Amino acid sequence: QLQLVESGGGLVQTGGSLRLSCTASGRSFSSYAMGWFRQVPGKEREFVAAISWSGGGTRYAESVKGRFTISRDNAKNTVYLQMDSLKPEDTANYFCAADFRLNQRPNAGQSDYEYWGQGIQVIVSS
Repeated sequence: QLQLVESGGGLVQTGGSLRLSCTASGRSFSSYAMGWFRQVPGKEREFVAAISWSGGGTRYAESVKGRFTISRDNAKNTVYLQMDSLKPEDTANYFCAADFRLNQRPNAGQSDYEYWGQGIQVIVSS
């Protein structure tokens, strides 16, 4: 079982950057693909980015491709989301999630992820 805790959110101006971190406690973090999702109140949660257990495979939503970078450090049980060139439409609560999967193609579907963090707020001001 994994417990996930996000950090690094906050308020930033349009065009700025933030780096989110998600630290896992529990065993076998390196056996899990990790994903980031986001949700605006009143809207459905949407996929942002995911990374395979080894870091060798990544995928991104079209809306963030070229601006966001997902990475992980298995020695630190941590996955990161570097967010650059932020836009007001990136404002949301961001969640990290874990999917027990040992291939290089991480999933983008919420139902594939077994464990979730509580989320952290990101606000991009215009």
